[in-house]
Amino acid sequence: MLFELETKKQLVIDNPLFANPYSLSNPVWRKDGGTFTFEYNQRGHQVYRMIEVDAAKGKPRAVISEETTSFIDYRPLIPNPRDTGKKYRYELNDGKEIIWASERDGWNHLYLYDGSTGKVKNQITKGNWVVRAVDKVDEQKRQIWFQASGMYAGKDPYLIHYYRINFDGSGLIPLTEADANHTVAFSEDMKYYVDTWSRVDLPTISQLRRTEDRKVIMELEHGDAQALLAAGWRAPEIFTAMGRDGKTDIWGVIYRPTNFDPAKKYPVIESIYAGPQGSFVPKSFTVATQPLTELGFIVVQIDGMGTNNRSKAFHDVAFKDLADAGFADRILWHKAVAAKYPYYDVSRVGVFGTSAGGQSAMGALLFHPEFYQVAVSNSGCHDNRMDKIWWNEQWMSWPLGPHYAASSNVDNAYRLRGKLLLVMGEMDTNVDPASTLQVVNALIKANKRFDLLFVPGGGHGAGGAYGQKLLQDFFVHHLLGVEPPDWNRAELKKDVSAN
Repeated sequence: MLFELETKKQLVIDNPLFANPYSLSNPVWRKDGGTFTFEYNQRGHQVYRMIEVDAAKGKPRAVISEETTSFIDYRPLIPNPRDTGKKYRYELNDGKEIIWASERDGWNHLYLYDGSTGKVKNQITKGNWVVRAVDKVDEQKRQIWFQASGMYAGKDPYLIHYYRINFDGSGLIPLTEADANHTVAFSEDMKYYVDTWSRVDLPTISQLRRTEDRKVIMELEHGDAQALLAAGWRAPEIFTAMGRDGKTDIWGVIYRPTNFDPAKKYPVIESIYAGPQGSFVPKSFTVATQPLTELGFIVVQIDGMGTNNRSKAFHDVAFKDLADAGFADRILWHKAVAAKYPYYDVSRVGVFGTSAGGQSAMGALLFHPEFYQVAVSNSGCHDNRMDKIWWNEQWMSWPLGPHYAASSNVDNAYRLRGKLLLVMGEMDTNVDPASTLQVVNALIKANKRFDLLFVPGGGHGAGGAYGQKLLQDFFVHHLLGVEPPDWNRAELKKDVSAN
């Protein structure tokens, strides 16, 4: 509705262009007061529009309309190491031109629109790579400073690099060059920038550069891992293998024990998070380790199909099928590692995860018990009809249908094979605790044996140090075949000695 205060006139805005909304953004008025715009996200996330309304006539028009048969990733295109959206809108000259992000050609790119006609003037970025964020739009020079990944064939397609390009798509200039994951901080006038980069196997390097010619002015820091290595620290190994289609590379990392012996056989544990909202294998240097390695395991992380920051087709694997979780790619990746390294024992494989990772960890035993034998599932969103609407409908669509039941750990609980430990917090405000309790109910009805840690007052990812010890004991017992210490007796001895 539009209301004119002086005349007390009410004008109904016809809404066929924005019927059945999941959300409508706040209206933004043009400077002349003649029109206002808002963004429309249709329920099911397959239609997303920028709509302009003529204030005198109350007539709307779609300036930009995105439509797809899968999902539109409508979250903002902003730098984030985990969760990454695809929506970007920047208006020039009060909407006469619009910079807009879209995956319409199969990759996330920027387009320049004529705001008056709603027609694309030109595609700004193009190629089999993705724009990850926009840092600055220079309206005077008609240039865009942005982040992207996947531009270099044969290199890790997730590594972020920085670029500058003209509005018309010409003059693409790379501002970073090292084969690593980059973070850039620009001076206010954009004449200088600090380029900081690293990989999981390359300590951090930081340089001050001049933008005009990208020349290094001075090296600020150069990380040195020699002391870490001397202390026994092992950098994770970056490993790639072909995915299910036989042509798409799947990237992951391998963590080994500090006392690693290639003559031994090591059971494998996968730390899983397959949420389609991002990609999750670490890309930058850190001294963080996987504590399970020191108990005699090899631990891995993998980004399978269905996760974000690759092509639209790669991402769409998750559509209406969160149970997929990239397992077909993950299992092939595991087998490729085992083919290269005889000590990598794929006859003993465990998996653990939290939230969406909790859903996938349990799903591994339900849908792929021939490969995964042991799982620890924490705070899992086990049924996508039970969890928050924005996340689940984004990937599973609307209306509800049989595909929701097909992906449900509750409906498929009867399939359980292997050893399962469920962890839940009583006061989880992210994923409804009832999600886990429904799984428990279904498992009991199916006469399945499982373990449960219920944490009174606990929130999302509950358990803390106690839960971590329980997780470790669970894998040691079921994958190593070793009985963990009697912690009750050990704690008693400690208390007695302290007294």
